[in-house]
Amino acid sequence: MLIMKILFALLIIVCAVFYILYIWDFSLILLIVICSVPVLMFTSLLITKKMLSVDYAVKSRTAAKQEPFDVQLCVSNRSIFPVGKAEAIVEYFNIFNNQVNYIELHFPIQARNEQRLTFKLSSRFCGKIRIRSAYVTIYDPLRLFKFKVGKNIGADIVILPEGHDINGIVVSNDRFNDESSVFSEYKPGDDPSEVFDLREYNAGDKLSRIHWKLTSKRDEFIVKDYSQPVDSPAAIFLNLRCTEESEYTLPIFDTLIEAFVSLSQLYIENEHQHTLIYFNPREKQFVQRLINGMDSLASAVNELILTFSEEFYAESPEPFFVNNNSGWASFTLITADEDNRLLEHIDNELDADIKNVLKIVKSAEAADETDEIYSSVNIIPVVIGRISSSVRDIEL
Repeated sequence: MLIMKILFALLIIVCAVFYILYIWDFSLILLIVICSVPVLMFTSLLITKKMLSVDYAVKSRTAAKQEPFDVQLCVSNRSIFPVGKAEAIVEYFNIFNNQVNYIELHFPIQARNEQRLTFKLSSRFCGKIRIRSAYVTIYDPLRLFKFKVGKNIGADIVILPEGHDINGIVVSNDRFNDESSVFSEYKPGDDPSEVFDLREYNAGDKLSRIHWKLTSKRDEFIVKDYSQPVDSPAAIFLNLRCTEESEYTLPIFDTLIEAFVSLSQLYIENEHQHTLIYFNPREKQFVQRLINGMDSLASAVNELILTFSEEFYAESPEPFFVNNNSGWASFTLITADEDNRLLEHIDNELDADIKNVLKIVKSAEAADETDEIYSSVNIIPVVIGRISSSVRDIEL
């Protein structure tokens, strides 16, 4: 572009010298024409800039890990002037670590038209991919001038976490919410407040479960199967406080979230509702979300990721435990924090029948070095990216 400006300046100088040396009208016309070309280029490009709009279009605001998804850069030109050359610098990054990647696009822009440039992206980790234009540069036909438009125009894509199979059991517990009990639709239990099913008498059935009115009508013994409560208070505390700033930052956050999803799916498979607790940076407070099925899990995960921003911050969880020490049948902490004061508080102060801590570590060697011993807490080291092999026979 600089070379074109130098060449055009030399051309104007030559025309000026030609006009001085020759008195013909042609030399004057030639000088006027050559001098007016840069003015016309600048004016037309300025008008085009004013009538140009840039935006992004995506088919879906969510995408699966490691699956390519389409992103369209939409450039609308409402002016009568075409742009022979335009280039866009597209930035994209996962907000968990802000490691920026770039894509450079070159394209023309037709007059009174909209250009749609489709490119594909993918992510190895869950989180929120932020896509934005550093700028879109347009040039006049002679490459004398350029303008930047569409700065910081962007879109966010939620990359959904994957659930991993975990070998574990959900233990039946005597702690239930008496005011709003929820019962299993598939498994009988021992709660006499709700009848699960009626069936014929089998040897060994308790006489207290015989339905005498129905038995007298049908001339055969009919017994009642009681229901199995599934609303014992269970919680998964997702501690998103992480001071790691390295190539491990993104894998750690990915493992934190996928460990939660995997445990939650284990609860759901066992018809057990539970509560997700995490710090919401948008609301600047700890929030609790009840999860009782796949729909509520998907909604909670989507909300969880959408709350993150480039200035992501998670408050220390200690104030939450000080102010919320209600009893739990099962409590599981998922954390990558190296500070053990929270584990000591859970061991000594938290009222829960079952206490688990899934501690995210960088390697198998680090997992072997995890030797914290607490009387009431089950410490489970989880190696980054190895959730299924790390979490075995967990009791919730």
